[in-house]
Amino acid sequence: MNKPISFKKMHGSGNDFILVDNRSMVVPLEKANEVAKILCRRKFGVGADGLILICESEQADFKWYFYNADGSEAEMCGNGGRCAARFAFETGIAGSELSFETLAGIIHASINGKRVKLELPTPEILERELTLDVRDQVITGSFLNTGVPHFVQIVEDVQAVPVYEIGRLIRHHKKFQPQGTNCNFVEIRKENYIVVRTYERGVEDETHACGTGAVASAISCALSMKCVPPITVETWGGEKLKVFFELTQEGVKDVFLEGEAIIVYSGELNGDMIV
Repeated sequence: MNKPISFKKMHGSGNDFILVDNRSMVVPLEKANEVAKILCRRKFGVGADGLILICESEQADFKWYFYNADGSEAEMCGNGGRCAARFAFETGIAGSELSFETLAGIIHASINGKRVKLELPTPEILERELTLDVRDQVITGSFLNTGVPHFVQIVEDVQAVPVYEIGRLIRHHKKFQPQGTNCNFVEIRKENYIVVRTYERGVEDETHACGTGAVASAISCALSMKCVPPITVETWGGEKLKVFFELTQEGVKDVFLEGEAIIVYSGELNGDMIV
């Protein structure tokens, strides 16, 4: 790549991303995973949890390619999806009501200032109750797919959970191989208010927030009969997301995630970081 790369740095609930209008393929897709690893590396690159490339689509307003900081491609990301939607609106790629193509399907979104309401794919409840042997302890939770896989454990005190240590073990547990899973720990404060901490695969660490994890956690709490939607989710970064959905005998439907998508700054890569 020999052209400067214009980008925006954005975050949703502290989950931060580098976004590039890639309709002219300034970042060739065959190099995108390596570019993601370079740019997302903190202190050496721009630094982010992920890289989002906005490309042309024949089915929607645009198609996104989402790469985690380790270069792996993810099917979906709720916080990244909100950022991508606002990015497309602010740069004139799409209007305030838009849709975009992902590996998890077509996603719809509406933008109102900084707030973005994202319609997510219909989640899969893979196992309502799942017990795992993790070293010297038994952990019980639920396993869902909200665009990406999530294991959710309800705990009494979310602050006391060693998220990195336990989350890493669950993420690599043999039950979830070969793709692994994200891992969420949830404390229920009220029937419509929960606090969530998430270990994210790809980032391979605890993140300030995870949109699809917030959705999985809210649904899991409703399945346990301890919460009713809509549910406010307090992320570890302090922001509050709102999760809307309906539980039916057949499963879950009409799932929306609402929260702010913040533009931090715009920049241009025109030096040694261009590979």
